[in-house]
Amino acid sequence: MTGTTDRIAVTGTPGTGKSTATALLADPFDVVHLNELIERDSTLWTDRDATRDTLTADLDAIRERLGDWSGILESHLAHHFAADRVVVLRCHPEALVTRLQTRGESSASVDENAEAEALDVILSEAVAEHGTDRVYEVDTTDRSPEAVAEELRTIARDEATPRVGTVDFTAYL
Repeated sequence: MTGTTDRIAVTGTPGTGKSTATALLADPFDVVHLNELIERDSTLWTDRDATRDTLTADLDAIRERLGDWSGILESHLAHHFAADRVVVLRCHPEALVTRLQTRGESSASVDENAEAEALDVILSEAVAEHGTDRVYEVDTTDRSPEAVAEELRTIARDEATPRVGTVDFTAYL
């Protein structure tokens, strides 16, 4: 963020709306779309999984590249980096399936991500890494990107209370 040292990690299962919502924050916040950075710089990944059409990120190389970053870091990997606040975007797995299918994701990827979302995988990782006092869970299922971006602004300005465990998609399983 311009003029501050706050570091806000925006993370979540692919398809939860991270890129779309954070794109609306470019002014006045500095936003790093980590996946785009990784795709552009071959020193930030170690392997390409052709079956899943994914790159294996080198978290240590990314940490070094980011240095003493500030602003908003957006990616399903963002919670793996030092941050003052971590926002985990959530989406009901049924809606997530629709979003990922619309993007042309493989059925294996769609199923894997819907199950990960139902099991709170990224939320659990974020809490394990950062504790409940710095993690904010935001359900994007029936919200517009603008509404999600506004909630992100509120969190980035430190005007919200951390909250986890407010979303439960286990019935999907």
